[in-house]
Amino acid sequence: MENKLSNRVKVIPPSGIRKFFDIVSEMKDAISLGVGEPDFDTPWHIREEGIYSLEKGKTYYTSNAGMLELREEICHYLKRKFQLDYDYKTETLITVGGSEGIDLAFRALINPGDEVLIPQPSFVSYEPCAYLAGATPVIIPLKVENEFRLTKEEVEAYVTEKTKMLVLPFPNNPTGAIMEREDLEAIAEVAIKHDLIVLSDEIYAELTYGDKHVSIAAIEGMRERTIIINGFSKAYSMTGWRMGYAVGPKEVIGPMTKIHQYGIMCTPTTSQYAAIEAVKNGDPDVEEMRKAYNGRRKVMIEGFRKMGLACFEPLGAFYLFPSIKETGLTSEEFATQLLHEQKVAVVPGTAFGESGEGFIRCSYAYGIEDLKKAIERISQFVEPRIS
Repeated sequence: MENKLSNRVKVIPPSGIRKFFDIVSEMKDAISLGVGEPDFDTPWHIREEGIYSLEKGKTYYTSNAGMLELREEICHYLKRKFQLDYDYKTETLITVGGSEGIDLAFRALINPGDEVLIPQPSFVSYEPCAYLAGATPVIIPLKVENEFRLTKEEVEAYVTEKTKMLVLPFPNNPTGAIMEREDLEAIAEVAIKHDLIVLSDEIYAELTYGDKHVSIAAIEGMRERTIIINGFSKAYSMTGWRMGYAVGPKEVIGPMTKIHQYGIMCTPTTSQYAAIEAVKNGDPDVEEMRKAYNGRRKVMIEGFRKMGLACFEPLGAFYLFPSIKETGLTSEEFATQLLHEQKVAVVPGTAFGESGEGFIRCSYAYGIEDLKKAIERISQFVEPRIS
């Protein structure tokens, strides 16, 4: 059957993240820093709302776009948190995780041959989803000397007459980099000048450790050309509930809903009831988790710097992206040898694009004791290679 497969599917590589996760899952006494999943249980009051909906028999289909109450609460949340105004009836779509929202946006907007600018290192789904939609992905390598932020000059250098969309993946997975208001204002100038659509993935918007997150949609002239992707997995520790959403101009959200209608029908009803409770009453839970991540972040930064590996300070998400160039190993070699010698799983930087060579991604969404053990083991691995 192999020769019957789609050529597009055949050339897409499997995720570099899952490779190491699959190995470590069968390795006794191993510590994984590989998967970007909160170690907190979904807060009880959120779980309870999902359970209650099942007990009441609320297991029917919802509107394709999602329950009106949930969409309305999301719009209230975006207003009070990020000063964003969206109509819950026409400009909001509930998706199966943020990942479905990314895929829908590409499929609703892309024609064959359109170019999509994708800064890397970044989340593994952007490039294959753009490619599957018929786009030509154009990679913008981000630089550690810029703290992995995207600059106006970098975007200008890669724009052509075929460019339709810019992916803006901040706060960033895997680097933890953020974009401040002045950074976004500079990018907005380029987007407006070249009439670009911006796909802004803001799934880590609640997890910043300096200034509060700013959405590019809040910059003058950008609301009408920005699709925001967000969700509940990271901030509310609701990964398995598969709850995401997209907001943007109705001219784009409508077609995205149409594709979602045929492919998905609606997101799980139980998850939608839980999500209503999360967005209405989950602020204290989010703050508690954010403070815990911040403490772990500081421990990890100090640990890597003490062992002699350069590591810029990430101000978003829950990842570190230290340089391992001092060891003389490639990212893949480092991750593979570390796993087998010290039983610690990290992700090679190259899993997030070629510009990730020389780096590894470490998630600190794990218990503090495991993080301290992992740092000790990584230090034992690194010391003889850089002394």
